[in-house]
Amino acid sequence: MITDEQLDEYRINSTKLRVVRDALETNDVKGIVVAWDEESVMIRKQNRRIVKLDRSYIYQPADEERALIF
Repeated sequence: MITDEQLDEYRINSTKLRVVRDALETNDVKGIVVAWDEESVMIRKQNRRIVKLDRSYIYQPADEERALIF
């Protein structure tokens, strides 16, 4: 699970993130961190829509190579 410190750093720097939810790259969510709580993270996508995602997913900068989870 991603820490509060990592999320705060990504929010302050407006780092575009990739959220890896499963083995399919097409299901990844890309955007910037808007807010979070103990269980979820809110990501603003490029089209300005907000998505609420579970904190157990893999959060990484979008410019890094995609993490393989399966």
